[in-house]
Formats: sequence, C-alpha cells, structure tokens
Amino acid sequence: MIQYKKVAFYTLGCKLNFSETSTISRLFEDAGFAKVDFEETPDIYVINTCSVTENADKKCKQLVKKALKINPNAFVTIVGCFAQLKPTEIAQIPGVDLVLGANEKFDILSYLDKTDKLEETKVSFKNIKETQDFIPSFSYGDRTRSFLKVQDGCDYFCTFCTIPLARGKSRNATIAETLVEARKIAQTEIKEVVLTGVNIGDFGQGNKENFFVLIQELDKIEGIDRFRISSIEPNLLSNEIIDFSLGNSQRFVPHFHIPLQVGNDRILKAMRRKYERSLYAERVTQIKSLRKDCCIGVDVIVGFPGETDEEFMDSYNFIRDLDISYIHVFTYSERANTGAPKLGEAVPMEKRRERSKMLHILSDKKKRAFYEENLGSTRTILFEAEEDNGMMYGFSENYVKVKIPFNESLVNSFQKVKLLEIDRDGIVKVEVLN
Repeated sequence: MIQYKKVAFYTLGCKLNFSETSTISRLFEDAGFAKVDFEETPDIYVINTCSVTENADKKCKQLVKKALKINPNAFVTIVGCFAQLKPTEIAQIPGVDLVLGANEKFDILSYLDKTDKLEETKVSFKNIKETQDFIPSFSYGDRTRSFLKVQDGCDYFCTFCTIPLARGKSRNATIAETLVEARKIAQTEIKEVVLTGVNIGDFGQGNKENFFVLIQELDKIEGIDRFRISSIEPNLLSNEIIDFSLGNSQRFVPHFHIPLQVGNDRILKAMRRKYERSLYAERVTQIKSLRKDCCIGVDVIVGFPGETDEEFMDSYNFIRDLDISYIHVFTYSERANTGAPKLGEAVPMEKRRERSKMLHILSDKKKRAFYEENLGSTRTILFEAEEDNGMMYGFSENYVKVKIPFNESLVNSFQKVKLLEIDRDGIVKVEVLN
C-alpha cells in the first residue's frame, strides 16, 4: 500500500450512495491517504456511480474526462451501480484504471498496491446473485446530518428499474448490529440521521425483525436528536409505522417520502408496483389525519411506455388532488434488461419533457402551498454550514427550508424560529426566537 497520497471522491445518485462513499473514504483515511476535493489534483479518484437514468451513465463518463483533465496521471476507479451493471463498458472509457462491483468496492484498498496508471483496465465483480453480504455504512464529515444505511438490495423487480440487477436481493444487518452503527453516529456532533437503503420498509424481509421494530429501537438512542425516514414504499408504510412516527416517537420527525411513480392503476400494474392508487391515497389521508403539518414527498415517473395522454392526465389529476408537499419528477429512460420497453409504444421525448414540466410546475405550487400553511408557526431549525451570498440555511422538523444571515455560531445548532414569509426563491425567512 502506498500511503500519504491524495484521494478524491465523487458520488452520483442517492443517499445510499453517499453513505457508502463516506464509508469507503474512511477506509482510505484510516490507511493513511489524505482526502481532498475533486479539484485538488488528487492521485486517486473514486467515482461512485448511479444507473437509475441514462443521464447518470453519461455523467460518469464526463467525470472521468474531468478528472483526467485535472490530473492526467490520476488512478481512476469506478464503483457503484453502473459499475456492477456495465463493467465491460466502463472499462472501455479512456483513462479508467479499476472497475469494482457491488461488494468488491468495500475491499477497494486491496486492489491498490500500486496507484500508477494501468495499461489495461482491471475489472473485478461477481454475478449479483452471488452478492449476499450486507456492508454497514453511514456518512460522516460532509453534512450536518448522516445517512445511515439500514438495508440494501430489492426483491421487487419493477419493470422500469435496474436496481435489483445492480444491488442484488433485499438484505440487512440485524437490529442489534444496526444499533451499533447508529451509536457510532451518536458519539459524533451529528444531530440528525436519515435512514436510507434501496427498499427500507422491507427491513427484515417479513421476519420477527422488521422496520417497525427497528425504528422503535432507534428511537431510544441517546445522542441523536432527529431521525428522518428517507423513502418508503406505500405498501410497506403500515399504519403502525405512521402512528408511531407521528405520535409516540421522541425522535422521528413528521416527514415521509413515499414513491408513487404514477397515479394511474393500469400503468402501476404495468410497472409491477405492489399497490393501487387507492392505497396510496389512504396512506396520505392517515398521515394528514394525525399531523396536518407533516411533509409528504412523492416520486413520479413520466413517459412510461404506452402511457397515453389520457392516462397521464388521470395521473396528474390524482396527484394534484393529493394533500402532498413536493414532487420529485423523473423522466422515464429506457434501461437495458428491464421489461418496460416491451410493454407499450415509446412516448416521444418531447412529450415526456412536456409532462415533466407540468409536474414540476405542480410541485412548485404544492411546495408553496405547504410553506404558506406553515407561516406564522414556530419551528425548530437545524442550521447547516453552507454559506451562500451571506446567508445560511436549515430545515425544520417537517422539512421547511429556511434562511437567515450567516452566523457561524449557529452552524449545526437547533434554533426555535418563527416562519415569517416566503422569498422569491421559495425559501422561508424567519425570526430566531432563542
């Protein structure tokens, strides 16, 4: 091992990837490498890829080119979902030295006896069916909050998704092992933990240990002020999870992110989702009956093969009438080895973009309406370290984004504030009360 060299990381995609990148970076630091920013002429680049959309694939190639422009002699390693799905394709990208699959990425240091550029790209990955291990991960050092990986993989095989092919079957550590990781975070200055995974509601896969039992145990941990559930399937978001999070919990905040994907039952069935839209509406109603101020985020895909104008409008109107707070809009993109392209005629890209624009506008309206409902209320804000044009930002327990003039003494602190008004950027101005 060649120590005292500089290494830089870049993460594409989801919170789960961020938690894993942070864990890998700690392996390097423990081995004597200096972690630096991407632009600081590192000796080694580690790019953790996503492959949810075609754009993520393109972004990987762009990053390799950018890295080699900064340091033409840098040793470039590609890990993550794209690396598992298309290792041979990545190996053809000029300048890539090492490609590691889903589990191999956590053993990255064993591949780095030398960090000189290789004449031939080294590739190491197993068939994803052989990937059985769960590797605990959490992010630290980059943000006010930590992303704690509690689950990996997925058994659902939705027709638009490559994640089961990239990450393997659903798996997790035991609750006791997960609590060990959470207690490590509790020993740091981090005040908020976001639970993340591919399909976190599937924790325990229906055994005695399940997601509801997990969050009850996490709620008892001293030293972490807030837990936030990143994303949970509507069919796995039980009433007992909702009731506990919004009623009996000491630390779980009133914020859910619940993937819908589409609000039309025929398309939901074609996507091989495990619910109809009536169940989704029931979940939203249950949440709002307990906490009207609870924030609800939604994932939606537009342009699924065969989606007609009528079906899109049916979906749009359903989403419009839901009492939700914001929408993450994804434009459908064809992915290799998925069933969706065979299920209907491709929606023209121009039409996909039009539908995406409509939903982005709807999201802006939903978010503003939710923020307006919160004006005049008193909230607890966790302020972040980032400074932008003399301002600092933070989020309330129910995920309202606020800003105030930068004050270093408030970084990573909780402050009681009164929500005053929404500025032209859609962020809430506040008065600090304590």
